[in-house]
Amino acid sequence: SRLGHHPDRLLVPGVEIGSGSLGHGLGLAVGTALGLRAQGRTEPRVYVLVGDAELDEGSNHEAIAYAGATGLSTITAIVVDNQSATHGWPGGVASRFTVNGWTASTVDGRDHDAIEKALRTHEAGRPHVVVATVERKGS
Repeated sequence: SRLGHHPDRLLVPGVEIGSGSLGHGLGLAVGTALGLRAQGRTEPRVYVLVGDAELDEGSNHEAIAYAGATGLSTITAIVVDNQSATHGWPGGVASRFTVNGWTASTVDGRDHDAIEKALRTHEAGRPHVVVATVERKGS
């Protein structure tokens, strides 16, 4: 895809931050949404693309918990779930977010219409996550 492995803000229109090391994108997105809130801005919406294995990093747990506790409603995380996380999560990836106050949609990661619908489905006052499941090759 045009996104590649690490989206480059200079090469992909709409990408504001290429987070570099895995595990930093969600925290950067929460900080961006928080900064916009501090400015009194309810637009634009902040989107962050994360892999399920990145959720093994502790900083992501803190970002998920903070965004949920503060009702950071302008953020949407898209998690590509290809079952590559080391630790997993009881109840699946979505439950990792909902237990912290997020709304969640889980969709087939290859169904573009379902992804689009899930991206538009979020409640006021709560952050949202779209878990896009994809079967790993050879599974």
